Amino acid sequence: MATSTALRRSGRRKAARTLTEIPEYPDRPVAEIPGRPVAEIPDHLVAEIFLRLPTAEDLARASAACVSFRRLVTDKSFLRRFHRLHAPPVLAFYDRDGFHHPLPPHRSAPAASALAAAADFSFSFFPNHLDWAVQDIRDGRVLLLCPGECQQRQVSMELAVCDPLHRGYVLLPPVPEDLVASVAHAATEYKPWCEPFLVPIDEEAETAFGVIWMVHFHTRLAALVFSSSTGQWQAAASKEWKDLFLERGESTTVSPIDHDYHKRHYAYGCFYWESSETQKKELLVFDTRSLEFSISDLPPREWCPLGLAIVEAGEGRIGLFGILDEALAGKLDLCYYIKGNKGESSGNWQLEKTISLESPGRPHDIKAAAGTYLLLGKLGAMQFIGSTPQRLGFEYISVDVKTLQLERVCTKSSGFAFSKTWIYTNFPPSLSSPTV
Repeated sequence: MATSTALRRSGRRKAARTLTEIPEYPDRPVAEIPGRPVAEIPDHLVAEIFLRLPTAEDLARASAACVSFRRLVTDKSFLRRFHRLHAPPVLAFYDRDGFHHPLPPHRSAPAASALAAAADFSFSFFPNHLDWAVQDIRDGRVLLLCPGECQQRQVSMELAVCDPLHRGYVLLPPVPEDLVASVAHAATEYKPWCEPFLVPIDEEAETAFGVIWMVHFHTRLAALVFSSSTGQWQAAASKEWKDLFLERGESTTVSPIDHDYHKRHYAYGCFYWESSETQKKELLVFDTRSLEFSISDLPPREWCPLGLAIVEAGEGRIGLFGILDEALAGKLDLCYYIKGNKGESSGNWQLEKTISLESPGRPHDIKAAAGTYLLLGKLGAMQFIGSTPQRLGFEYISVDVKTLQLERVCTKSSGFAFSKTWIYTNFPPSLSSPTV
């Protein structure tokens, strides 16, 4: 007991020497300053100190100092607080060429390399994995879909949630036909357009997960939700397209092209889709808390195709990154807007920053966004091999929303460079409940 107490006190003294400074002696630890004895730090103050450590790696090192530090750091309530304050790092991204992880000198490179060595991103642990396709990635988990022999997506297709790190998976039950019929009503003259995606992990039940089937019928849209807690699908929301646009004071006469939305984004409990119509400056919004659909306006600018992303700007505000279409001016700018910034109305977009993308002849596009990170793609420089001009791969750049710092992630062959891309962040909890 005496030894354990001594180790605990020693660990607390190390934290005080490392993390506390006295203004009169900025270069000397507290323990070395005359007349400044080190008192034992209460647990709640140690927790506040640890919450201010810059990275999860620093937190892991601190937890190794003594048993009481480890007990505090592994407490679920503390970890939830830490994760709310510190966005998970970019550990990899996925496109049709597979998974790619950041390389040095990117700050996520060490953790990404460790993940790449530990995880099975080929899904070899999943039966018939070559017949399944990635549909979404969130919180370290991957949603797979089995197209089967059908060429068009249907709500009846098979889905599975995989965990590449722990090599586990869960097969989802099929969506009941009567459930689909209950939200379709008379809107069956056209085959619906369907999109499955993952819901962010519930902080209170980390092993649980949710999946949404968004179904776009000709005259209405609907959301079907699966919860791993209940093991069942249920209808969450539905809305007539005419009612959605009537709320905005627009015509109630709709056609299929009037509600063509794509490229999904997520921030603070809401999913967003861009309109595919270049004339429409709007987003389709689904709020997972109120289970309501709505339409939100975009800043009235000329955006490049594949040049938008919604991110979490902090303090519950959403941010928007967009690449301006200024080809005639011979330049590319990445603009960052925040909705409701600096006390303004929550309905207004405020320009926060303009970043010049100085690469003449090398177009950029926004590949993906997750939480407080953005992933940019840039065509490599042109070089001649003999008399044939060829691009030197495709360069990927991450943008930290908090600092607006740009970092080179890696370079890959152009291959499927323009395919859909997802960012992989976070080390997920196992899909299975912990066992002794």
